[in-house]
Parts: sequence; structure tokens; C-alpha cells
Amino acid sequence: MNGTETGYAVTLTDLSKRFGDFVAVDRLNLQVGRGEIFGFLGPNGAGKSTTIRMLCGILPPSGGSGTVAGFDIGKDAEEIKKNIGYMSQKFSLYEDLTVEENIDFYSGIYRIPAIKKRERKEWVIEMAGLREHRSSRTAILSGGWKQRLALGCAILHEPPIIFLDEPTSGVDPISRRNFWDLIYHLAGQGVTVFVTTHYMDEAEYCDRLGLIYRGELIALGTPEELKTHQMTEEIVELFCDHPQDAMGLIEELPGVRHAALFGRGLHVVVERAAAAVPAIERKLADAGYTAVQPERIIPSLEDVFVSLIEARDRQEAPQGEFSR
Repeated sequence: MNGTETGYAVTLTDLSKRFGDFVAVDRLNLQVGRGEIFGFLGPNGAGKSTTIRMLCGILPPSGGSGTVAGFDIGKDAEEIKKNIGYMSQKFSLYEDLTVEENIDFYSGIYRIPAIKKRERKEWVIEMAGLREHRSSRTAILSGGWKQRLALGCAILHEPPIIFLDEPTSGVDPISRRNFWDLIYHLAGQGVTVFVTTHYMDEAEYCDRLGLIYRGELIALGTPEELKTHQMTEEIVELFCDHPQDAMGLIEELPGVRHAALFGRGLHVVVERAAAAVPAIERKLADAGYTAVQPERIIPSLEDVFVSLIEARDRQEAPQGEFSR
């Protein structure tokens, strides 16, 4: 039974990739449902791009198995390529071509039947909001318009799954929000969206998230599940003058894992907030800080991911290296 018959667009079982002695992806197990917006997160070098290259039929796996759109990753690479869309921040639009010429070019690449070409071209132009710029050279478009045109070109052939690799890097917040409106629209039509992003606010838009680190999937769940169930530590937030100096003082306290600047204040990862809050207040009062009111808060996704990664590092570090 393939993935599409069970309602899954992507199924992975112990998927692995090695380059010599280096394990880039280590026994990944995952199921992504049809019409789901799945966010794939992790620091640079964690294995995100290698995983996506395997899912797109570009790179053969070293071990394990998987299906994409019902096709076997190890055996059906060419069929997979026909049934997916792919877009990254470096998606190749041809700047010397007009908007229409770019769409025509990709229609040829995807071998869209002549009877459908005009219909799909008009759909892309409307979707991207480029009706008045259809004859303009792509080079003069804003970043947001280029981004929507690139998305349209990537899904001209109406694939059931689209892979988006850092698709909104380098565009303004309004364009990012508009882009996510398009993603929601596609998912509402049953398209599966598999997206990598470094923006934590974008991660909140996903139905589920997976965090990969050193080739392993170390967390999986909805944004709410990750924020409420994945952290063993607790978060204390506080606001004060000279937060950079306060951060150094706070990190001297027992039970404090680390502190980080967060907007105008600090987020402090602690073993137990009930013990840490009065200790932080005393420490800062002794140093001359006034009106500091630390309080426990629900962690942000950024807090969760930093905590999970640091916890994994502590597990793998020589004994005593991470102790306080």
C-alpha cells in the first residue's frame, strides 16, 4: 500500500544518507498527510537540504525507505520529479525574460499540454498579482512579486506536493505574509506543502513541525505541542536596564541553563522557575537593578528549539563540559 492510499503524501522509514563515514541523515521516520503544511526546521548543516534532495528524487538514500506522492524514493526518482514542485530562495527565474516568457519557459520544462498552457499562465499571473506586469522584464519586479512568480512557475504542472526551501529569505514582512496566504490557499485545495524556514513566526503557521539536528529528528508535533510538552526546563522572562550585563550575572546562578536577549528583555532557561525567580531578583537587586519582575512564561518556539538543541549537545558532550 503506497502513501497516497493511506492518506500520506510523504512516508519515511529509517531514511538515512551517508557520505563516507559522515552520517548526514540518521534513520528518519516521518509521515506527512495530504494537504498538510509541514515545517522542517534545523540549524545549518543539520540535514534539512540532504533530506529534501532525497525526497525530491535528486539524491538516492543510503538506507531505509520512503515514498513521495506514492512513489518509491529509491526506485521511482523520475516519477517523483514529475509529481512535485520545488522552490527555494534561489529559484531560477530568468531576469532578462518577461513575466510571460518565464511562465512559457517553465510550461515547456514541465511539458504542459498546449491546451492547458494558456489557462495555467493566466492562473499564475492572477495568483501572483502580475496582470499589469505580464510584459515587464522580471529584473524590474520587487522581491515579493518575484517570489510569487517563482511559486507560480514551480506549480504550473499542478503537483500534489510542493517543497519550499527557505522560500521567503530576503523579502519584506508584508510580502512574506502575502506569500503564506498563497500557501494556505494551496493547502486548502489539497496540496501538501513541505517547507523549511529560519523564521520562527513562519513556523507558527505550519500544521506540524519537525526539528532535525545532526541528522536526527529530535522533535515532532504541532507548534502548540512543542511549546507545551517538549521542554523539560522552564522559561523566565524579565525586563531591565542593561540586559546584556544582567545576562552575565543571571548565568552565574545555579539552576540557570542559559539566558538570551529576546526583544527588549531576556529569556532565561531554568531548571525550576519557582526557585529561579527569587534567586534572579536577589542577584540583580544586589547588583543595583531596580523594579525587576521576572516571571515564568510559556516558551516561544525559538526557546523550545534552542533548549532541545542544547539538551542534545549536553547528552553528547564529555561529562562535566556543560555543567554549571
